[in-house]
Amino acid sequence: MKNVCQSCGMPLSKDPRGGGTNADGSLSSDYCSFCYVNGMFTGPDFTAQEMQKFCVQKLREQGVVKPLAWLLTRNIPSLKRWRSQ
Repeated sequence: MKNVCQSCGMPLSKDPRGGGTNADGSLSSDYCSFCYVNGMFTGPDFTAQEMQKFCVQKLREQGVVKPLAWLLTRNIPSLKRWRSQ
């Protein structure tokens, strides 16, 4: 699971900006540009469950059926960002 955002699970290859940015401006190899900007999470107070709900909603807005949206987000709690929660 190294090639997915370690916050939301999106494949990093799908990131229009090529990844999030670290505090020094370099690209993050762990997080996408939707989750991580300038070394900080865009949703710093999110829990893993809130991230799952948010991602399911975004996938549904893109036309993904609910069961598939859930399936695509089910591994979010096991990603690097959420393991310490």
